[in-house]
Amino acid sequence: MTSPGPAATDRSRRPEAQRRTLTVLVMSQILSGAGLAAGVTVGALLAQDMLGSTGLAGLPSALFTAGSALAAVAVGRVSQAHGRRPGLTAGYLTGAVGSAGVVAAAVADNPVLLFAALFVYGAGTATNLQARYAGADLAAPGHQARAVSTVLVATTLGGVTGPNLAAPTGALAGHLGIPALAGPFLLSGAAYALAALVLAVRLRPDPLLLARTLAEAKDAEAGTGTGVEPDAVGTSYGRGGVVLGALVMVLTQLVMVAVMTMTPVHMREHGHGTAASGLVIAVHIGAMYLPSPLTGWLVDRHGPLRIAAASGLTLLASGVLAGLAPGDSVGLLALALALLGLGWNLGLVSGTAIITGAVPLATRARTQGLVDVSIALAGATGGMTSGIMVAATSYPVLALTCGALALALLPAVAATAYRR
Repeated sequence: MTSPGPAATDRSRRPEAQRRTLTVLVMSQILSGAGLAAGVTVGALLAQDMLGSTGLAGLPSALFTAGSALAAVAVGRVSQAHGRRPGLTAGYLTGAVGSAGVVAAAVADNPVLLFAALFVYGAGTATNLQARYAGADLAAPGHQARAVSTVLVATTLGGVTGPNLAAPTGALAGHLGIPALAGPFLLSGAAYALAALVLAVRLRPDPLLLARTLAEAKDAEAGTGTGVEPDAVGTSYGRGGVVLGALVMVLTQLVMVAVMTMTPVHMREHGHGTAASGLVIAVHIGAMYLPSPLTGWLVDRHGPLRIAAASGLTLLASGVLAGLAPGDSVGLLALALALLGLGWNLGLVSGTAIITGAVPLATRARTQGLVDVSIALAGATGGMTSGIMVAATSYPVLALTCGALALALLPAVAATAYRR
């Protein structure tokens, strides 16, 4: 009887390693979700209080999404050179440092320090998104989207809990002599630090490094030298796959961040408190991540192009509802933000599947990092322009404009489908 070769033995480790990878990523994402939610919930309100201007209320979102752009490059390059574990760990630790800087800025009432700290805080956002790629490194062919969705849905628990802790953490901050709006950043700093610890200790073997080892062993057994596995090449969309996947995620991110950033400000102007804003944002973040398993199954079953088109239509519905909803209706705003989160989820999972299928394993992490730079810059643009647009016009105009912008996804998807 012939014993299995080294490549077959290594490949037998793949399912077990994938299960362990997803388990560890789920643990870290639950923690990081809480850290991610802090800036979303009170960042704009903190800047508005410190600056006394609604026009600059979108600046925090722009800063931490711009910071996430730089972090996406760094995390991608570190991951490419050394593996996912050091890349993701470093990213979350940087986010924890930024959170501490926001708290210090609030205590010192120093807007310059606040803006610098928010920029650094953005590393946590970038790392939270980069983790989804780690879930797909060892996934079996045809299951990449479901693996990505498993990582994304894990963010739901922390992401939904975090905003609802805005009032309690604010009270805790008050007892510590810290401005109440800085309280959620105490939570985010601890959450990001714990997520980094989980990854540093438990993410072994490293999924990207193991995937490369498996590919090299398979090449050696077959007598080839491609350095990639067949399922990692993904030629379904040709070279345009990276462009299409990036476009889908860029547009959904821009629209989502713009509307999400100004919703708490819009609600406060209509007499709602932090608890009501936290509830709406919690619903929104839940809708961003909770549907992920279903979205992943739909992408694997029906293909990412149809789901990307559904994303554009869902974001349109969200923009119309947010624009037409009365400012005093928490229920309708929560529904609009739920649709906003769902549209983002459909776009992120489908766009990620397109990117993962279009990029060779040898350059995967670096390319994914660069794509996430575009996503972060789109978020920065949406966050910065949202405050300016609301100050110049109104929140309903912003929401309706963003909904219409999301329709640009449809011709891009249709053109790709036609070329295929």
